[in-house]
Amino acid sequence: MTKTRAFRTLENSIRRMGFNCVAGVDEVGCGCLAGPVVAAAVILDPERYVARIADSKTVTPLERERLYDQITRVAVAWSVAAADREEIDRINIRQASLRAMQRAVLGLVPIPDFVIVDAFRIPDLPVAQRAVEQGDTRCTAIAAASIVAKVTRDRMMLELDALDPRYGFARHKGYATKEHLDAVSRFGYSDVHRRTFRPPSLFDRMS
Repeated sequence: MTKTRAFRTLENSIRRMGFNCVAGVDEVGCGCLAGPVVAAAVILDPERYVARIADSKTVTPLERERLYDQITRVAVAWSVAAADREEIDRINIRQASLRAMQRAVLGLVPIPDFVIVDAFRIPDLPVAQRAVEQGDTRCTAIAAASIVAKVTRDRMMLELDALDPRYGFARHKGYATKEHLDAVSRFGYSDVHRRTFRPPSLFDRMS
């Protein structure tokens, strides 16, 4: 995938409107068969520039780790929150993702006075906000949040792999790869597999 560097244009325009503390929010793990969905909220310091921030999906794992370290070191504030498999199955993946994003924003200190979110508005958020289509490729703050969320979730999946190596979580991070689907066909679901989200190919294999 081509790496496209995100820009601070939107954040800067929001600051010029009088909002000084602008947070970017994103989540990862919605399309997975297993593991949590993880959201991150990041308030970047406009005076402390981090170079080469881009959508986490377009950055190598090594570069993501480097950017994660830089972002979390120089950001005004950052926060992560997760919705586990039980919550996802109880209220559905979309609602669980929105709740994780809400918790990530409310975990920031200081609380931002404006939030920009990748694609969706967050319900019940007592902060001004704007949903930005393809925000993780356009806005630096959202791209930074995508990196923090991705690195955090990948580390969680490595821990789950160490606890149960049958499924290969360390390699595919819970996504529906052939290796993962073959493992589910062979071993069935583990405690961290979502019961309410299955791609058509998995239905075919289990029918």
